Amino acid sequence: MAEVNLQNKFFFTRIQYESGDWDVDQRMPSNILNSLVEYSTLPVDDRENIVSLSNEEIFRCPFTYLSGHKLVEFTAAERRNFETYVNNGGFVFVDDCNHDIDGLFAKSFESQMERIFGKSAMFKLPKTHALYRNFFKFDGPPTTSQELNGWGDDIVHDYLKGIEVNGRIGVLYSNKDYGCEWDYDFRNKRFYKIDNTRFGVNIVMYALTS
Repeated sequence: MAEVNLQNKFFFTRIQYESGDWDVDQRMPSNILNSLVEYSTLPVDDRENIVSLSNEEIFRCPFTYLSGHKLVEFTAAERRNFETYVNNGGFVFVDDCNHDIDGLFAKSFESQMERIFGKSAMFKLPKTHALYRNFFKFDGPPTTSQELNGWGDDIVHDYLKGIEVNGRIGVLYSNKDYGCEWDYDFRNKRFYKIDNTRFGVNIVMYALTS
């Protein structure tokens, strides 16, 4: 995948896949895009881009988002494109809406990753990883209200997982349900003492500059 030109407009791409419910947290992308406008000088396209995983259009998308609650079972074409996309410099932020390490989405998605990249490819990111300090500074992955409310597996996950290709994360995987955490009208951020979408800015900036 060609090196990203930051003079071009960033566009948020959601991955559509045949199994499961891919179209969740529908206000989240506009909220992240608003934060990029608010905190950075990155040129931003304010429209969400939706691309089928089996479509070669995905290869022109430097940043992609995949989420859901249900089964993840890629078709042969989806599996082939996912592997090619990541191995050629693409970035996928994957977020489990169930925030549950033993749930259907978690087990089935991790099984797909093992099938594509191998059993030991996914690892827990250390809290010193560049992802947590490349824009805003964090001591690790911010906790979500869903975790604190005891939904899902009733565990606060103090880590994210990743798959590295050529020394950079190609797949960033979360059981923390950031999608639901950031699924509100961006104008409501004024009610938050600390804007909880700031970590989304870090994720995007890492994807574009690492």
